[in-house]
Amino acid sequence: MKTIALKVMQESIEIAYSTADNKPPFRRFVITYNPDQSIGDNLEKIKVVLAGLPIDVAILLNSLEYEFSDTIIGINHQRIDIGLAITNMLNIPVVCSRKVEEMGLKAASDEKRDYNEWHLDYYGQYSDKRNYGQEAMLTIGNGYFGLRGAYVEAHADADNYPGTYVAGLFNQLTTKINDKDVVNEDLVNLPNAQFLTFGVDHEAPFSINQTDIQDIYRSLDLKHGALTTTMRIQLATGHALTVETTKIANMVDWHQYAIQYKITPTNFSGNIQVYSEIDGSVINGNVARYQDFDQHHLNITGMSSQQNSMIMAGETKTSKVQFAIGATLSGPALTGASAVTVTNHDKVLQQVASIEVTAGQTYTFEKNVAIYTSLETKEPLDATADEAVTNATFEATAKESTKYWATTWNNFDIQIDRDMTSQKLTRVNLFHTMVSAAANESGELDASVGARGLHGEAYRGHVFWDEMFILPFYTLHYPELTKQLLLYRYRRLKAARDYAASENYDGAMYPWQSGMYGDEQSQFTHLNPITHQWDPDNSRLQRHVSLAIAYNIINYVQVTGDHAFMDEYGLEMLLSIAKFWISTTTYDKQEDRYSIAHVMGPDEFHENYPNASEPGLTNNTYTNLMVAWLFNYLVELQPKLSRQTIKTVNEKSAFDPALLQKMTDISHKLKLDINENGILAQFEGYFKLPSLNFENYRKKYGDISRMDRILKAEGKTPDAYQVAKQADTLMAYYVLNIPEIDHLLHQLGYDLPKGYLSKNIQYYLARTTHGSTLSRIVYSVLNEMDDNMDQSWSLFSTALFSDYYDIQGGTTAEGIHLGVMGATLMIETRNYGGVDSLGNTIAIHPHLPTEWRRLHFKQLIRGHWYDFTITRHQIKVQADADVTVNVFDKPVQLKANKTQTLDY
Repeated sequence: MKTIALKVMQESIEIAYSTADNKPPFRRFVITYNPDQSIGDNLEKIKVVLAGLPIDVAILLNSLEYEFSDTIIGINHQRIDIGLAITNMLNIPVVCSRKVEEMGLKAASDEKRDYNEWHLDYYGQYSDKRNYGQEAMLTIGNGYFGLRGAYVEAHADADNYPGTYVAGLFNQLTTKINDKDVVNEDLVNLPNAQFLTFGVDHEAPFSINQTDIQDIYRSLDLKHGALTTTMRIQLATGHALTVETTKIANMVDWHQYAIQYKITPTNFSGNIQVYSEIDGSVINGNVARYQDFDQHHLNITGMSSQQNSMIMAGETKTSKVQFAIGATLSGPALTGASAVTVTNHDKVLQQVASIEVTAGQTYTFEKNVAIYTSLETKEPLDATADEAVTNATFEATAKESTKYWATTWNNFDIQIDRDMTSQKLTRVNLFHTMVSAAANESGELDASVGARGLHGEAYRGHVFWDEMFILPFYTLHYPELTKQLLLYRYRRLKAARDYAASENYDGAMYPWQSGMYGDEQSQFTHLNPITHQWDPDNSRLQRHVSLAIAYNIINYVQVTGDHAFMDEYGLEMLLSIAKFWISTTTYDKQEDRYSIAHVMGPDEFHENYPNASEPGLTNNTYTNLMVAWLFNYLVELQPKLSRQTIKTVNEKSAFDPALLQKMTDISHKLKLDINENGILAQFEGYFKLPSLNFENYRKKYGDISRMDRILKAEGKTPDAYQVAKQADTLMAYYVLNIPEIDHLLHQLGYDLPKGYLSKNIQYYLARTTHGSTLSRIVYSVLNEMDDNMDQSWSLFSTALFSDYYDIQGGTTAEGIHLGVMGATLMIETRNYGGVDSLGNTIAIHPHLPTEWRRLHFKQLIRGHWYDFTITRHQIKVQADADVTVNVFDKPVQLKANKTQTLDY
């Protein structure tokens, strides 16, 4: 193995490089710290001095001994986990010399590699948005609730935000802004029941602070769904303690979570108090730009306690959703008499347990919590919650969840050899897909996946078109989950029809932002954080959300073969959406072309034409191509349906069969704006807009991802320039594929020159600021299609670690970006793994990045499980039935449960 051995000293780092398992000969390097640079910048020099040298593992020669990490060192008067830093920097495991002596180099390296690939760790105490972001990344949950990864000892403040969210639980409040009543619907932050802390000798309870905490380490065990926080504390009184907290969401009984709280007094014996709370005074305070609005969503209606349990009941102020939260506290020799319930004020329930302790002994407490709401549970909620927590234990929750996660990882894990960073972050994304939605599979909830999961309050928890980036992944592993998320849309079909009618359209127009009821929740104004001014917001004109819903329906049916869903639910939604799009078109007899006006594309920077009196744009390329695709699909579907199905669904959707001919005509005559070089205009008139000097703006502002806000702060408007927040014009290639789009273009009467796609990709990349994390996803796929793997990999990698590194400068603090997480998984399997499940026969055409040696994953396609192992020159595929697959367009017969190996 090729190794580096590091000795970290107060002013320098000595590095010895070996190509023979840390044996001579060595190449030696010395890095001297620059006191004017940060620790991170100084450590970055390691990467510079070792550039070009192949390295398999790093050995740390003088690490400190801690129970939570063996790669912590002191550097520049600070302690850091240099193992985490070097692993992130060089993508190699870092082992301490003690482990190498104990286990041997290879075993120690393999153990640390496996650990790194299954854990998300943070060392040290952070503040402000950085800590908020880590809380989002450390969120545990089960799709019914999400519990931010805050310290249990923290209340909400500038540095900590222990939010709790239940899927589908929204509330609307009205705030007067500039003499206007502004209504906002929010995913509600429920009472904080994870709160636990301690006190010594009846002194003030401990709170999270810089002064008392000596060390703090947080580790999310992805394999078992457990979040463990270890703190070493020295109080001002001199009392020293170690506190270890483990939180687990129950993945089976998804109303419950459990906390294990271990306290070890290290230098004293005496008396310790443990404080447990349910805090009903919480508000929605996670997003700073929402603070001008009323965020007090809860009425607490009842509190009670008996023995070691307590119950808080309440309801949301406007939506009148009732909830009950129960909690029990148990521990060493606790009885009903020793756990005293104290009500601090009318919105907080508190229990206090007091015990005698001895130095060096560990005392373990448990807090079990249950959450119920009237959305999914019948009355009486408080009695149900009380019974649940009375019978709950941490051990039972841990056992059930461990079993659940073992089955789940066997189902959907994506294994990547020799790329620890990609492997870890892939599993982080996989984990959060289930945290955000798992319980929906039960069919007992009425919710879909919000753009920020159940991890924060950005976008007010609303459901967007981001479903299109995550549902395809669910479909390939948990089709019933996708079905339930689609039924969320079906149950809001009437609201979509009402919305269309209110805007003088036919059919069903789904809202850009959807919450509890399916009505439009997009705002008319948007706060610009640069100018602190309220700007007009026309984002509701992104009518393409209905096309995303249509795509999700069609994708689900194609992958699962669930034609009964299409007959009973899907077709009604599709025809209703089609009726809407028909009603949006206008016909120009002279041009013999149809146009669609008053819409916005995915770009979002362009809301209307400069100096226009009406909002919206005309003939957005993505919208028009997807409309033509939908119309083609529905026309071609008709002969495959029974007469009774057609009759029933036409009646339910008030669909006139004569409209099929209208759809055919429109799908052949929709207008696109294309220049002489074969560049597709984002919308009609796009080429008339001037370009921007992006380099000058980068020099002036640095980060120009939100160029719209920058331009508005300068008194300009993005409407007037060729600038895009994210992929727009070429989005259809991401959703469909090149042959299908070429067919649509030809059908519409547009034959583009050879090599037009490459030119289009580079043209729009040069004009895109990637203000949305989804942007890099789409462009990564486009570049992979165009065989530009270097650029594809660069964009994919940035998207993969976008939340981990919070590349948008604080947005992860408000919740993870679930669409990006789901989409990276699809790139790995659909584009890099090359498995396309949408045709009648599965097509396999791998395109592995050079950074990957091996990719392994499973998928459930039309009722059969497939197992794929892909290397750079070989494909191994197995199915649980006799089937045929296409490998590089050649049919291959598979025998049930027999692995077929193919070279390529």
